[in-house]
Amino acid sequence: MHRTLSLALAATAVAAATAMPGRSVAATPETVRWGPCSEKAASEKAALPRLECSTLEVPLDYRDPDGRQIEIAISRLASKEPSQRRGVLLTNPGGPGIEGLGYPAVLAGSELPQEVLDSYDVIGFDPRGVGRSTPVTCDLTPEQQARGNVAPYAHTAADIAREAPNAWIVAEQCATSRTAWMLPYTTTANIARDMDRIRAALGEPTLSYLGASYGSYLGAVYTTMFPKRSDRVVLDSNPGPGGYDVTTMRLLARGMEDRFPDFAAFAAAHPEYGLGTTPEQVRAEFFDLAKRLEAKPVHGFDGTSFRWMTFEGLYSDAGMPLVAKTWQALDTNQPPPPSAPFPNMENLMSARFSVICGDDRWPETVREYQRNVAVDRLKYPMLGGSTATM
Repeated sequence: MHRTLSLALAATAVAAATAMPGRSVAATPETVRWGPCSEKAASEKAALPRLECSTLEVPLDYRDPDGRQIEIAISRLASKEPSQRRGVLLTNPGGPGIEGLGYPAVLAGSELPQEVLDSYDVIGFDPRGVGRSTPVTCDLTPEQQARGNVAPYAHTAADIAREAPNAWIVAEQCATSRTAWMLPYTTTANIARDMDRIRAALGEPTLSYLGASYGSYLGAVYTTMFPKRSDRVVLDSNPGPGGYDVTTMRLLARGMEDRFPDFAAFAAAHPEYGLGTTPEQVRAEFFDLAKRLEAKPVHGFDGTSFRWMTFEGLYSDAGMPLVAKTWQALDTNQPPPPSAPFPNMENLMSARFSVICGDDRWPETVREYQRNVAVDRLKYPMLGGSTATM
């Protein structure tokens, strides 16, 4: 992902969360008509022709279940062994704002055990506000999209003060867009209620669940709200108990510091990348590259996007070679290797802003962000100047 502003500062200008107690609203099971997936899931469909898609109507506002409805796009990778089938396995790859319609195919292509594929119909879905479900927009300009969905790295209190007006501008765009009517209802709690509607529509008494990153928080919310409808639940890479709140955002910087030594050891053991022959030299190279790119961006990378590219590339050991090659290219002013772009950055960012602003309360003054950055930049210098302003 690339850099952007934080809407957290301007959260109160967007929408209030409509969290309700975990009381269930009864859903009437309906027949889901499965058919071919659209071209939007073409890559997954080509890799796994058995993936089927459908749509389901759910209430915009669960306090008014017979009122305005929105669409949720769902997919299925059906079990081929009816005698072994246990039920459905609902999945979510993370986010918020990331499409999940093709995730069952991704999981199957990533060597999900055959026993799991035989035991479950693996279900994917685009959460409300995202992708083929009824989408939200903040009417983000190409320039705003290019900044991405992370905060610029702040070195001084003045950096934060300069960024605050940009956050207010985007908050106003979200609040006045053609989908502003969805903002109060685009929350994790309502996505969990949508999940229970999916369960009911499929005629299942319970559902099993697999979620990663934000998806782990979503799964925790679901099983808290609907404990008697949860079967087996796997939560991978959990954020804090408050989801993607200010505490979790700030802890991402600690995660970078905890994880980076693994990459430093990898790069030092591979001198062909030219990033240093000791972990200490690799760490020094990180700060040197970040400083140089802040002064003069190279091939679309500035200091902030370089920091976040490194962070995101270290989610798994398999990403380390690409991170090292990208560093090597930027160090020598060569084009970096390509990375897979998000297909719809405007929608991803808009949905992300909607959920994180609707779920939690955020600091409301520039001064509080300035204090947080002053602390985290010293404790976690690799990323703290960015995560504490999100």
